[in-house]
Amino acid sequence: MKIDKIQDMVGGWFVGNFEPTAYKTDQFEVSYKLHFQGEIYPKHYHTKVTEINYLIEGSMTIHGQKLESGDIFTLYPYEIADPEFLTDCKIICVKAPSSNDKVNFQITQ
Repeated sequence: MKIDKIQDMVGGWFVGNFEPTAYKTDQFEVSYKLHFQGEIYPKHYHTKVTEINYLIEGSMTIHGQKLESGDIFTLYPYEIADPEFLTDCKIICVKAPSSNDKVNFQITQ
């Protein structure tokens, strides 16, 4: 048996093709994320990755839709992630495959 500590992981990511990790695989990534009310999170998209998110606790908007605890939302490649955290949020995120393909950007008016 192997025991790891979430505080030793980077950004809540604990499964995937990176270091440190509790389980190394290129098939998928898993994280436990804490986002705080009003947190500014960079708008981004992925070029290869599908991202499945389970909102364990809290409320937020993404794509103009309000989500509540218990909602699961899936973002496909090239879909823009534009979250706004209305309360503190706890999220489990699964990305497949494990790939560093995130593209951050700012929308200018």
